Amino acid sequence: MIKLIDLLENKILVTRRSPEERSKNFLIATQKKIQQYIKDGSKGNLDLRDTPITSLPQGLTVGGDLNLDNTPITSLPQGLKVGDYLYLSNTKITSLPQDLKVGGSLNLYGSKITSLPQGLTVGGYIDLRNTPITSLPQGLKVKGNLNLGNTPITTLPQGLTVGGYIDLYNTPITSLPNDLTVVGDLYLRNTPISKKYSEEQIQQMVPGVKGNIYI
Repeated sequence: MIKLIDLLENKILVTRRSPEERSKNFLIATQKKIQQYIKDGSKGNLDLRDTPITSLPQGLTVGGDLNLDNTPITSLPQGLKVGDYLYLSNTKITSLPQDLKVGGSLNLYGSKITSLPQGLTVGGYIDLRNTPITSLPQGLKVKGNLNLGNTPITTLPQGLTVGGYIDLYNTPITSLPNDLTVVGDLYLRNTPISKKYSEEQIQQMVPGVKGNIYI
């Protein structure tokens, strides 16, 4: 009977906690998780998705994936190094630090990103679908795919090199750089370019596209 009463009292205490208090406790627990991860040598993945995290420690190194999907974070710290994938989907991130290093892929789907840093090199794909980004930095190198579907981007930078495909579906893209290098396919469906030029004409404009061109 005493144990039953204790359980009921604990349940009442938990129920009485306000949403603000629960959110505060969740944030404290998340921060402790990060500190423990660093203390353990920053090995493996750091999964912070769906948490109330708003900032990360300066110079943070993540050995595996860093997942920040669906969090209220608005900026990343200087010196951040991610060994594998960096997930930033549905965040309020608008820009990335100049010295950011990502060994794997960079997923910014549905984020508020408006620009990428000069000299950014990504070991895998970059997913920028459904973001407000309007331009990419000169000399951008992407070893995997580059997905720009449903963005307001109108041009691509000189010297852009993509190891996979480029998807520009449903964008207002009006021109392509003549030195564009794409190892995979180029998707231009529902764009001004696809309505103005044939596949053969586009191939002549961008001879560096090694795969197929889809309009």
